[in-house]
Amino acid sequence: MSVYEKLKELQINLPEPITPAAAFLMTVKTGNLLFVSGHISKRDGKPWVGQLGADMSTHEGKQAARNAAIDVLGTMHHAVKDLNKIQRIAKVLCLVNSSPRFTEHHLVANGASELLQEVFGEKGKHARSAIGVAQLPLGACFEIELVAEVAE
Repeated sequence: MSVYEKLKELQINLPEPITPAAAFLMTVKTGNLLFVSGHISKRDGKPWVGQLGADMSTHEGKQAARNAAIDVLGTMHHAVKDLNKIQRIAKVLCLVNSSPRFTEHHLVANGASELLQEVFGEKGKHARSAIGVAQLPLGACFEIELVAEVAE
């Protein structure tokens, strides 16, 4: 099944790529690696603001992570023109805006990881870090960046 058939089955419409809010590029391709800059979670087109463990549940955070991963897919599609060229999602970094006592960063990050595996199958399985932070841009609850291998 192609990536686009899988997205249709999951009822996911790829969003338009976002433009950088500062002095950086959203993607950089070098050799067969595609580096995708951080994408914050959004809800209804606006930053999904909150802090896990303070005013957000793990379940909400997991959905926010999934939403951010969908935005990343839109950016990747724009960068490579065909998501079927993705040979592997190699590394994912998940940043979770969390209170000092929150310890379920890994479960929040699963929202993004599970989506990538649903969409890309075995190629979506990746190395990952999930890190709690005191704050993210615009007060967002979650941010994701990744590195993917692309077929030439």
